Amino acid sequence: MSVRRLDPVLVDRIAAGEVIERPAAAVKELVENAIDAGARAIAVTITAGGRELIRVVDDGSGMTPDDLILAVERHATSKLPDGDLFAIRSLGFRGEALPSIGSVARLSITTRRHDAAQGSGLVVEAGEKGVVRPAAAAIGTRIEVSDLFAFTPARLKFLKSDRAEAQAVSEMLRRLAIAHPTIRFSLAGEHVSPFDWPAETDGEEGQLRRLGRALGRDFPENALRLDAAREGFHVTGFAGLPTFHRGTSAGVHLAVNGRPVRDKLLLSAVRGAYADVVPSDRHPVLFLDVSCDPRLVDVNVHPAKSEVRFRDPALVRGLVVSGLKAALAEAGHRATTTGGARTLEAFRAVFAGTGNNASPLRPNLPETPTWGSPATGFDARPQQGFAGFEASSADARAHLAEPASDALDRPLGAARAQLHETYIVAQTREGVVIVDQHAAHERLVYERLKAERARNGIATQPLLLPEVVELDPVDADRLNAAADDLATLGLRLEPFGPGAVLVREAPQQLAGGNLQKLVRDVADALAEHGTAGSLERRLDHVLATMACHNSVRAGRRLRPEEMDALLREMEITPNSGQCNHGRPTYVELKLRDIERLFGRK
Repeated sequence: MSVRRLDPVLVDRIAAGEVIERPAAAVKELVENAIDAGARAIAVTITAGGRELIRVVDDGSGMTPDDLILAVERHATSKLPDGDLFAIRSLGFRGEALPSIGSVARLSITTRRHDAAQGSGLVVEAGEKGVVRPAAAAIGTRIEVSDLFAFTPARLKFLKSDRAEAQAVSEMLRRLAIAHPTIRFSLAGEHVSPFDWPAETDGEEGQLRRLGRALGRDFPENALRLDAAREGFHVTGFAGLPTFHRGTSAGVHLAVNGRPVRDKLLLSAVRGAYADVVPSDRHPVLFLDVSCDPRLVDVNVHPAKSEVRFRDPALVRGLVVSGLKAALAEAGHRATTTGGARTLEAFRAVFAGTGNNASPLRPNLPETPTWGSPATGFDARPQQGFAGFEASSADARAHLAEPASDALDRPLGAARAQLHETYIVAQTREGVVIVDQHAAHERLVYERLKAERARNGIATQPLLLPEVVELDPVDADRLNAAADDLATLGLRLEPFGPGAVLVREAPQQLAGGNLQKLVRDVADALAEHGTAGSLERRLDHVLATMACHNSVRAGRRLRPEEMDALLREMEITPNSGQCNHGRPTYVELKLRDIERLFGRK
């Protein structure tokens, strides 16, 4: 067969398969055009998931009749006046969206500029362009796409259900709305939860209000401000507290120069920053915008423009990771406010099942409190400091032991009781705090070890009698292979024949503990974490395992002074709002919520 040129309409339809693969992609292109046109309000309506109808109305700059006829020509655009692909400052730039949509659907455009007495209209159907006609129109542009893919029916077979396609449209529009809070966005149609978000003021407060609408009303009070810059790159946004996480990555919103992206480099940076504080099967909630000179980033690397390529990817990744880690560290002991809400909901469920006379909150308290000997602080080695305690927990009866006034003003309050030798109950001016003693101390020990390693290296203590640990030969080989890395963590091991290692030194904070179990758990941690990821992440994973061995266990009775010392240390320790596994270390119940629970208010 001889080589021939394809029909121009067929070329447009082939190209449309790359740009417009589903209704959400068509909506994205049209809304981005509206944003580039300076729109202050954008309204989207869909029918049948966008297959039957997509309508996008904006109040942007509009087009002249001459612009309108060119706008539906392939590779015609107003967004690259000097043709420089390395300085793209708009969301669109290829001039493909409108001709691509017009080649696979019926496209109707009505537009009017602010200085025009009347508008103009144009219809494109299956790639055939009509003529521009005068039309009554408001300032801006109104675009309707009917019967999407009607002229490429094979594409229809690959679409999902109307509901799934509508949800994809909603998610895409939300991402654009988050990245551009000063624009009003609305969505209406079938199979979606309609919304109409007003334009917000420019700045942090407006951004946070928009995020509250998009990510949930609990997000603003559980968000941390991020602002970091380095060598021409500036990262801003809001990151959720580690305990404010979700089961999917749908809550991770990223933008580059105002362009929403799902970039692998940035997603990896977010995972790396939260790896130490969020459970491995959970995902943070945040919005980050990376701004830079357009020449430092290439946005022309993906047909859907959802990925970018940075000139210095290591610099950008490091900036995002360090910025997020700094924000998380500054949060200190903060945990999410949603923990208290979930606790109250659990109490309501108990009350509903037991009746008003039941009292699921009543602790088992001793008849006569015995406070024990005074403690100077919280003992970091439970095997020495707690093994022989006979003193009772703090008693909740206020007339027997008044809490210190200054302690009540502290964020975590004054310890008032220990329930089930596991949970510390503290009183604040505004409510009650319940702390998981093991989870909290585990985090404190972990942060101490990390700080010690960063400062001078972890202090070690040679063992008077080196201890032999019998292991599976594979585990023993894994430990021996990581011996140099483990030595930087204060755990010095030597091979001791097949399937065994000899422990020469242990971290000073762990001296006197169960080294047999510690070494086995470290072997398991190395097996679980494997060789993937950076050395620092591997070492942190092992450190977290080691910290668990030096933590106050559930079931240990603590003296009042020790409980207060634990609370005070939590208040000054970064990331103490969650344990090493990402679970919250405490929940806070506001007094007003407790009073409502009992019907007092």
